[in-house]
Amino acid sequence: MFPIIALWSHPRSMSTAIERVMRARGDCRCFHEPFIYDYYVHHGVRRIPHFVVDPAQPRSYPEIRAHLLAAAEKQTVFLKDMSYYVVPALFDDLDFARRITHAFLIRDPLAAIHSYFKLDPGLTLEEIGLEAQWRHFAWLESELGQAPPVLEAEAVRQDPQGLLGAFWRRVGLPPAPQAFDWQPAKTPEDWSQVAGWHGKVADSHGIEPPRADETERRREAFEAAVLTAPRLRDFLDHHKPFHEKLRRHALTAD
Repeated sequence: MFPIIALWSHPRSMSTAIERVMRARGDCRCFHEPFIYDYYVHHGVRRIPHFVVDPAQPRSYPEIRAHLLAAAEKQTVFLKDMSYYVVPALFDDLDFARRITHAFLIRDPLAAIHSYFKLDPGLTLEEIGLEAQWRHFAWLESELGQAPPVLEAEAVRQDPQGLLGAFWRRVGLPPAPQAFDWQPAKTPEDWSQVAGWHGKVADSHGIEPPRADETERRREAFEAAVLTAPRLRDFLDHHKPFHEKLRRHALTAD
């Protein structure tokens, strides 16, 4: 049996760009948010924009679990997914949790919330995702006896090779310098179901460094959005403490 490596994220956290790097490694079978089908299709929590349901995909938690385990019989598996898709179901499935090598990805919630709101004005408090991530992280640390590694999106943008190199060492993968430059035309086929969410990364060829004025521009854009959607401020206030807790565990480049 081969490893199953899971990067547990929250929406708009740069997780798709990191998934793109993982695909460019060439040594992993990669899955793009397989548990989205359990949350939005099987349980029907709500309809989200830019999501075209693929009838061939497994839809329930047990079916998705079995699909991932079967894939790991043949090759190392990497999945990026959202914690709120599997919390609390995973809490009743310790055997599967132990089978996975877990890691987490976080981003400044102000930037993530505004980015999400632009694509889906109907977003909910739960879908911001950081609270579920913290509950997920704390449970894994308690049950498995070790804190999973946490990647911070802003740090990855500053030093992709350093931070992802540290991440690979933590999860048992060898270096792969070729993975940091991909071809824009070769968009993964399974992204078609959520193409509207990932246009920028689909057209890019690597992780872009931050611009000097980016933090201030994002803050101004968030404040402008709050004028029309005041609940975004409540969402930020609710999730920021969970971001800070996870950030204390962030990896640094060696």
